[in-house]
Amino acid sequence: MMRLHNFRRRPGSRHRVKRLGCGESSGHGKTSGKGHKGQKARSGGSIRLGFEGGQMPLIRRLPKRGFNNAAFHKNYAIVNLDDLNEFKAGTVVSEQLLRESKLVRGHFVGIKILGDGELRHGLTVEADKVSAAAREKIEKAGGTIIPRLRDDRRVQSESAPVDNVDLTSEDAREKPSPIKASKAKAAKSKPRAKKRTSRES
Repeated sequence: MMRLHNFRRRPGSRHRVKRLGCGESSGHGKTSGKGHKGQKARSGGSIRLGFEGGQMPLIRRLPKRGFNNAAFHKNYAIVNLDDLNEFKAGTVVSEQLLRESKLVRGHFVGIKILGDGELRHGLTVEADKVSAAAREKIEKAGGTIIPRLRDDRRVQSESAPVDNVDLTSEDAREKPSPIKASKAKAAKSKPRAKKRTSRES
């Protein structure tokens, strides 16, 4: 029976601690594997990456010219036709369905369908980009391709407009309140005080 006084750790969970600074006979050398003196031999002494002893580092000496597109790179989730065969015929393959099926994951700008494999039945595929081969195979199987609705466009399409009002017309523009108009009129009609100039006698 297991009791508090006879608990034992699992075999292999503990091992002998590597003891340093115990001389040459300890098996780790006289200087404990840190070499002789210097900044890196001290306790807590470390040199950051790219440090060159105080001189101008290489990353600052090199010129920075040109344009780098890395900040504007768009990441697309890739889905092949072979992956779409797991859905039944007539299914609308949306981003939510692809995420639930673990075919796409993470953050991406859009979904791109590639033509690797053959599609066995017709599907309605929501995607941002489709290769020419994939489009041909989807249409040949009796499927269709529709543009993917992102969250902002989906909300706009689902919410019906309140009034059919042309906001660009002058009548639909917001008119200033009478209080604001009276304040503005009073500010214009108020004469400006003249600056007093002191003459030396």
